[in-house]
Amino acid sequence: MNTTALDAAFPTEAEKTTMAGIWKSLTNRMRSHPAWMTLALTIPATAGIGWLDYITGFEVNWFIFYTGPIFITVWWAGGRSGRYVALLTGAVWWLANKSTSPHSTELGYAWSLINRLVSFYIVVVAVSASRNKQEANEAQIRMLEERRQLEKDIVSVSEHEQQRIGQDLHDGICQQLAAIGCAARVLSEDLQAQGVQSAQDASMIESSVQQVVLEARNLARGIFPVHVDRSGLTAALDDLGKMMGRLTGIPIVVSHCVDVSVDAPEVSMNLYRIAQEAVANAVKHSGATEIVIDLKQENGWLEMRVEDNGKGMTQTQGQRDEGMGLRTMHYRAQALLAKLAISRRPQGGTLVCCRLQLEKIKHLNDHEKK
Repeated sequence: MNTTALDAAFPTEAEKTTMAGIWKSLTNRMRSHPAWMTLALTIPATAGIGWLDYITGFEVNWFIFYTGPIFITVWWAGGRSGRYVALLTGAVWWLANKSTSPHSTELGYAWSLINRLVSFYIVVVAVSASRNKQEANEAQIRMLEERRQLEKDIVSVSEHEQQRIGQDLHDGICQQLAAIGCAARVLSEDLQAQGVQSAQDASMIESSVQQVVLEARNLARGIFPVHVDRSGLTAALDDLGKMMGRLTGIPIVVSHCVDVSVDAPEVSMNLYRIAQEAVANAVKHSGATEIVIDLKQENGWLEMRVEDNGKGMTQTQGQRDEGMGLRTMHYRAQALLAKLAISRRPQGGTLVCCRLQLEKIKHLNDHEKK
């Protein structure tokens, strides 16, 4: 959906054109092959450095060049192969410099060899530690990415299930209730034509059924809002305000939504759910007498605000009462690369503000089309 930390661990097509990208790509490729393929490259390189060391004599120090094959072996093939190459490198150095060594005794030359071997093994240990740290970081990045994807799948499954229930409720139960209401109306008319006193009871049954149909349709609309096309978010928020206002008796004002259009369905759905949860929390907990939903575009940002004039909440309450609804709101905002803030209004009540850059909406929409 968006650029994640995992992308930083593995090269993209654009990054492969840089030196760092080439090295990263080559490293991933060599690590996927057996260790002998790396040794087939580094052992001849070590022998070549030894030959150059031999022809230049003891006066020229080739130590830094010897460590190159060791570094590559450890980085690509692991510490075990690196130790073998370090031991081989010590033997190559010993052979290359034996004839030109300034040491007067074999013991002095042997001690010099031991110093070289210790230095080579230090390189092995240092590179192994660096590689292990990199692999641990990559494993953690994969775990976080898998967790993020799992959370996204859970929300997606929940969203699809709500849509299915809402659609079934609208197309099934609502239609059956409407048919029962029509039958009750016909029965009432027949009884009235016959002058039967129970006609009034049939009329009351019809009114009750029609009221249930209205409530069921409102419920279905809340579970499965209108298709959030370019102008669907505006219509869905307007319906949300009207429906919740009828059900709760609390005036819910929807403002600045006329000129707002969102092309990405996923953005519209997540913004709608955030507003729905914010309104539900205000109705349940704030004791508000008015709720305002505001959606507008300005300066390259899309901003949605849900405000109430209730009792509000303190900062400690906000931290303590971080329930599933609030966590879901934060996750939806994070999925949109949006900024979500929940705060207490200076004049009383609570403000829920979600801000999203319009460029990111286009990015999310392009990703969905792919």
